[in-house]
Amino acid sequence: MIHTLKIALIAACALAPIAADAQTANNLATLKGLAPFATLPNSPAGQAALAANFAVTGGIQTGVLRRPSLLPFAEQQQQALRDVFITGGDLAELADGLGTTLGAAYVARAHYLDRSHFTSVSPAVADVIAYAEMTSAVDSNSAKYFFANATTDGKTPVSDQAAAILAENQGVTDVYGVAYSKPRGGPGADPYGDSRPFQTEPNFAAIAGPDYFNVPADNVVYNRGPAMNLVDSPSFPSGHTTYGYTGALLLALLTPERYREMIARGAEYGEDRIVVGAHYATDVLAGRTLATYDVAHLLANDPAYLGQTLRKAPVIADFPAALKAARADLVAALQAGCGDTIANCARADTGRFNDSAADEAFVAATQTYGLPVVYAKAAETSEDVATLAPEAGYLLTIAFPSLSLAEADQILTETEGPGGGFLDDGVSPFGIYSRLNLYAAASLAAGRAAGK
Repeated sequence: MIHTLKIALIAACALAPIAADAQTANNLATLKGLAPFATLPNSPAGQAALAANFAVTGGIQTGVLRRPSLLPFAEQQQQALRDVFITGGDLAELADGLGTTLGAAYVARAHYLDRSHFTSVSPAVADVIAYAEMTSAVDSNSAKYFFANATTDGKTPVSDQAAAILAENQGVTDVYGVAYSKPRGGPGADPYGDSRPFQTEPNFAAIAGPDYFNVPADNVVYNRGPAMNLVDSPSFPSGHTTYGYTGALLLALLTPERYREMIARGAEYGEDRIVVGAHYATDVLAGRTLATYDVAHLLANDPAYLGQTLRKAPVIADFPAALKAARADLVAALQAGCGDTIANCARADTGRFNDSAADEAFVAATQTYGLPVVYAKAAETSEDVATLAPEAGYLLTIAFPSLSLAEADQILTETEGPGGGFLDDGVSPFGIYSRLNLYAAASLAAGRAAGK
């Protein structure tokens, strides 16, 4: 089935900020959760994190900083160039995380015919994708100009409620522009604020190669135009990363047999934003945190996230039920496509995600990107998921239904990554989500579910 209306909206919204008339309650929760970013210049620890962010981002983009990876750097650059296109309508670009066999079965049913038309596995799958992706995209886009210059679109001031979030935290705007000597409106800077790495970093690695549609492309033309042109699009947070993690989580929940590999694919998609020079490590961390937070609230059937009227997306009143229907359609399609059970086809993988040790090491390396601690107190303790973000457990129970929510929350607590990062002030639910290591959690969850 071809859905021509959804692609124009979903791709465009994730690629560039949406001009918002006002901030919704969910938008405000997002801004509050990301607000610690605006306070980084206010402390020595925050300033150190900003300096490290600049160095780490530049090191990853140029290949000078060697890290655990899924591909040799030159190949990862090519993957990153393909990943600049968002397959928001059917998640086709992310489907390689399902493995060579399942992935092929997926894209046989769900693929792009051209840049504006795509096919879907089924209406139920398309609806879940559209609703979840637009939910997280709207929240992500609400933050772009907010942190750049306290507006909704570059020019329109944010609501009083939103402005109060900055005031209460003594937060400032244009954090990157000021810290990296490219203040908004200056030569070579984003006119609105929060200039991107290709505008601020002293060294930049150009990448040339085929894009998602096998057309010659390069990251200079992508970043500076005319192919995309991000020169006036604020950097924080990363909309592509928000899309990538949201999509990866959906595919993980729809095909639990590839849960961990899909988490690795989401991590790779986020890191590829650094590789092409479009985002900093902190942008990627924020995008991952936001996506995980929003998906968990959808899975919990949080009333604030249900029944939303989103542009060109269906209205969903019961997200777990919609996900269940989508999973039934996807299982039938994948089994027919690969000619065996999902479990057997999931194991038949010769792609870059077939080494669990490499996947685990890569995901671990993206947990904090090695950025220094900003909140020492939070770094010294384990934060209880059940207390601060109990709905997070649904990220596991939907995939491993033999687990109770309490058991899932405990697993997330046991496997959480390092604390005290720039979003983890020790009291914010967003801080918990920034620490979640879903790869490690899924490994433990699968073991405990098997033992029941």
